[in-house]
Amino acid sequence: MSLGGRRARWRGAAAAALVLACTARGGGGGGGGGASRAREFDGARAFGYLEQQMRFGPRIPGTPAHDRTGDWILAQLRQRADTVIVQDIRHATKAGRVLHLRNFVARFRPNVADRVLFLAHWDTRPHADQAQSPDQRRLPVPGANDGASGVAVLLGVADALKAKPPQLGVDLLFVDGEDYGDFGTDTSDVLIGSRYFAAHQPPGYPPLFAVLFDMVADKDQQFYHEGNSEAFAPEVVDRVWHTAADLGYGRTFIPGVKYTLTDDHVTLQKAGIHAIDVVDFDYPYWHTPDDTIDKVSAASLQVVGDVAVALVR
Repeated sequence: MSLGGRRARWRGAAAAALVLACTARGGGGGGGGGASRAREFDGARAFGYLEQQMRFGPRIPGTPAHDRTGDWILAQLRQRADTVIVQDIRHATKAGRVLHLRNFVARFRPNVADRVLFLAHWDTRPHADQAQSPDQRRLPVPGANDGASGVAVLLGVADALKAKPPQLGVDLLFVDGEDYGDFGTDTSDVLIGSRYFAAHQPPGYPPLFAVLFDMVADKDQQFYHEGNSEAFAPEVVDRVWHTAADLGYGRTFIPGVKYTLTDDHVTLQKAGIHAIDVVDFDYPYWHTPDDTIDKVSAASLQVVGDVAVALVR
């Protein structure tokens, strides 16, 4: 990422849902309120999914670690989802290298017309361009938060939907090639997987709404509205932040725009999908070799996972 007909029905449904949510809310806004509820999402188990990704090493396209991680994600999804689509992508970079990438789409109740889409990227950045020293900038990014955390949330959601199927249709999209190129000088080699998905959407799309989860497991966790999300899909932003407040996470999901980012949600917006970004960009280890597992926590995954599952219930 970089710093930088059905719709009418959805807006009406969203407004009604928000009225009900506000009526049902008993105060709220404090952290930790979700602990008193029965939880479908298992943060400790999701953290295990994060740990497994880190054991593979940096998930850089064109490396064995990337291939092994993709195979592992695919196997997990086939055990949980009703249907799994693999989108094979052959991408020629500006430098002339050919990358073999894969998007994975795990579908729950694929025949239901009204659908929700969650997504995250599963690749990691080849070079730590935000590191302080030139030598460190040559190193890969481990990607504990920037990559592994979003995947862990989606796999945890898949566990919950396997145990209790949703009434809505739900798609979980794992995009590849998000972080390969240079966001500043050449955007042709970034957001590759989400651009491919936007051009090859499943039948019946667009969904009612989409939520991107990126960098969501920081131990010092705070989510503000993201600028492009607020501009394009404010009703989805409201739904997510109200849901978080209802769960007692109002001190973590904070109203108001702080950053405007170019991320996978923007490519979906350009294709007409009401997509937003849930991202904690106040993360000093972004695109550095220090994006390691000691910077993230199961408790943070629990917060985001609780919100994600509540959105489809």
